[in-house]
Amino acid sequence: MECGYSRTEMSSSTDRLSRMEKLLEYLADENADTPIIVEGKNDKLALRQLGIGGVVYVVNGRHTLFQMCEEISREQRKVILLTDWDRKGGQICHTLSKGFAANGVSVDEKIRSRLSSLSSGDIKDVEGLPRLVERLRTKAKR
Repeated sequence: MECGYSRTEMSSSTDRLSRMEKLLEYLADENADTPIIVEGKNDKLALRQLGIGGVVYVVNGRHTLFQMCEEISREQRKVILLTDWDRKGGQICHTLSKGFAANGVSVDEKIRSRLSSLSSGDIKDVEGLPRLVERLRTKAKR
């Protein structure tokens, strides 16, 4: 054991980091053509910190979720839902998914699901992704 981490922990951190970085790279590639929907401005900032530079819409209180879906559907045929993976985020994701489907917009929820799985309970929101990636990088270097 080195620096408080066993070889197994370091190996799993390296593997987890690799999978996380590949998924974030895939998200960035997809975001070149497909907008991402997040819950808050800090989520959008977190994506920017991770190098994701495409269109990101933030859920806000000015419109209902269905109004937001209607507005976005005028310009988009597909969206990536990246709400937090807590209970509230799940509810928002479900509502948005229904709203976009009603407006003929294809919805990608797989990335959200995979990020939730990869975060393994360490975080439950998009805002925490940069810190998690940094922690995994630190563990992988040891």
